[in-house]
Amino acid sequence: MNLDRYARLKSPIHQWEPRSKLVSLLTLIFAFAFVRHLILLPFMVVITAGLYLISRLPFGFWLSRLRYPGFFIAAMVFFLPFGTGETVLWHWGWLSLKQEGCEALALILVRFASILTVSLVLFGTAPIANSLKAMRSLGLPALIVDMALLTYRYLQELQEMRVKMQRAMQLRGFRRDRLTRRNLQILAQLTGTLLIRSYERSQRVYYAMILRGYGQEKAQDRKGIQDIDRLSWIASITTLFVAIIFIIVEFLLSR
Repeated sequence: MNLDRYARLKSPIHQWEPRSKLVSLLTLIFAFAFVRHLILLPFMVVITAGLYLISRLPFGFWLSRLRYPGFFIAAMVFFLPFGTGETVLWHWGWLSLKQEGCEALALILVRFASILTVSLVLFGTAPIANSLKAMRSLGLPALIVDMALLTYRYLQELQEMRVKMQRAMQLRGFRRDRLTRRNLQILAQLTGTLLIRSYERSQRVYYAMILRGYGQEKAQDRKGIQDIDRLSWIASITTLFVAIIFIIVEFLLSR
């Protein structure tokens, strides 16, 4: 939630034209995902850190977004250095630390952190509505754009609804720190109530949109490349050049 909390800051990346920024940074993300050699990891870290510093997004914002997916990735790859490879770097009894596993761990973690950080720079430096409009102007179907915008908007509504319901339950003596059969039944009822209310809310929103003419064909305001300012052109060309360099170097190293 609140991914675009700092979209009103002033930085060169905030002023970057949304369409060119979307294409450039997505290309850079795919280039990072293409990397398979450790020699490129330091360059990925430097470029990613540079982008984040230029964006002027707070460090705490990065930590808060990294926390939960970071826990998931750490749980998935925790045993990788001990079970992958044959070159033993250190061992203690039956436990062996292997070089190939450590290299794979470093590759996964650096790529994950770099891709997540660039994604935060992409979607955290502009309002979500502007980013979705940029996708629409680039050819993404209007239905997908509308569903994405409504999903983002009403997930926040459901979050507020959940908080109110949990607060009401606590005022009535509910203790969620106790794992009992009754508590599990109450949490299941809470989940079911949220699903029903979200379905009913979606119906009301849909009918309201229909009454206001949603679904009728309208002329789309498609901006051309001539509307992109000089700063955005420079930033886009530089970013695309860096992404292409990563892909070419990775291809040459893989031969």
